[in-house]
Amino acid sequence: MTRKFFGTDGIRGRTNEAPMTAEMAQRVGQAAGAHFLRGDHRHRVVIGKDTRLSGYMMESAMISGFTSVGMDVVMVGPVPTPAVAMLARSMRADLGVMISASHNPYVDNGIKLFGPDGYKLSDEDEIEIEALIERGPQLVPPAEIGRARKIEDARGRYIHFAKSTFPEEHSLDGIKIVVDCANGAAYQVAPSALWELGADVVSIGVSPNGLNINEGCGSTAPQALQQRVVEEGAHIGIALDGDADRLIVVDEKGKVVDGDQLMALIALSWARRGLLRGGAVVATVMSNLGLERHLQANGVGLVRAKVGDRYVLEEMRRGGYNVGGEQSGHIILTDHATTGDGLVAALQVLAELVETGKPASELLHQFEPLPQLLKNVRFGGGQPLENIAVKEAIADAEAQLAGKGRLVIRKSGTEPLIRVMAEGEDPALVEQMVDQICEAVKAA
Repeated sequence: MTRKFFGTDGIRGRTNEAPMTAEMAQRVGQAAGAHFLRGDHRHRVVIGKDTRLSGYMMESAMISGFTSVGMDVVMVGPVPTPAVAMLARSMRADLGVMISASHNPYVDNGIKLFGPDGYKLSDEDEIEIEALIERGPQLVPPAEIGRARKIEDARGRYIHFAKSTFPEEHSLDGIKIVVDCANGAAYQVAPSALWELGADVVSIGVSPNGLNINEGCGSTAPQALQQRVVEEGAHIGIALDGDADRLIVVDEKGKVVDGDQLMALIALSWARRGLLRGGAVVATVMSNLGLERHLQANGVGLVRAKVGDRYVLEEMRRGGYNVGGEQSGHIILTDHATTGDGLVAALQVLAELVETGKPASELLHQFEPLPQLLKNVRFGGGQPLENIAVKEAIADAEAQLAGKGRLVIRKSGTEPLIRVMAEGEDPALVEQMVDQICEAVKAA
C-alpha cells in the first residue's frame, strides 16, 4: 500500500497549500496522537520546530490536534531535529514531532514524526496514521482533553548531550571554527556547544527572522561560509541546514567537503579504534563510487540503501551498522543518535582534526571522487519515468556506462522533481548521458 501524504521524510509542502495547511496539521496531530495512545498512562508528545514564520501556525494547529485526542503536549521551541528525537526518548514521551522543511526555503514547511524510541516512524505506522487522517479519530470527552506546556531548558539539554559525544580527553582550544547555522534551528545550540568545548567560534546564519532560513546560507548554499573561512583564517567551517540534521564542511582553503568524504573519515577512524560495527558503512545509491572503492581498499564494506535517511537507518538497524548517511550530509551515528545529527557528526570530524593535528584540507580529502553529475528536472504532474522515450534514453545511457560508471534516476520524495545522476571515469560521457535523459524527461 502506498502512502498518500508522507514522503521520504515526513509530510512536506508549500505552506497554506494542501497538504501543508493548519487544518492538515491538526488532523495529523489527531491521527498520530490517537495512533500512539497505548495503555492507561498520561500520554505525551514533544513538539519542536525550526525558525520558519509558519512554524507558529503549524505548532498551534498540532497542539489542538494532539490535545483533542487526550495527549499532553510539551513544546520545546526552535531546536534541531535530532534534539526532538533525543528529548522524546529522555522525557519518556510517546511521540516526537519536528515542524520543519529542512533545507527547503521558508515558504515550505513539513512535519516529521518520531516514535517513543526516537526513531522515525516505519512505513506501516505512517500508513495507519494516514488512514486515521482520512476517516477521523475518536475525540475524547472534555475532562480528558490534554494539556500543553513549554519547557525552557530544551536547548541546554541538547547542548549537554552533543558535548557528551566529543572525546573527554580532547578540547577545541586553539581551533578557530566558522559555523553557519542557516538561520535555522541550530542558531543558538551549535555556536554555544562549540564555544563551551573551547573553540574560537565565528557564527554566521544566526539571525533568523522567519523568512531567511536557508536563504543564501547553510549546507545548501556554502559560498558565504567558504569566503568567511578564508577571510578569518579559520581551521575549518561547518554548515548545517535548516533543521540541523545535515552537515557540510569547508576546509581551511575554502573547499567544500561533502558527506561522502565525512563518512569515510569517521568510518575509518572508528574502524582503527575498534568502534565500527558490522564492518561496513551504509550509504545511498547516490554516494560516489570513489567512496565505495576507498572503503574497500581499507577493509571496510559499503552497503547501499534507497535515497532518504530513513532508509539508511532501516538498513543500519537491520545489519547492526553504526555509521551511515548520505552524500548530502545526513550522517547517522547510532552510537550517539537515532537520526541524522549535523552537530554530532561535526564533533566527530573535529575530534579527528584535534587528534591528528593535520590541516582540514589534508584530513578531509579521503579519496578522489569519480566525476559525478546530478541534474533536477521539475515536472507538473503525471509519471514521466513511465514514458517510453524516457525509458529508451535511460536504457541507452545504461548501455554506454556499463562497466564504466553508474546511473541513478529517481523521483524526489520531497519535491516535484526527477533527479538524474550519472558518474563514471569519463566526465564528458557522464554529462552527455545526464543531458540526454533530462531532455527526454522535459519532453515527456
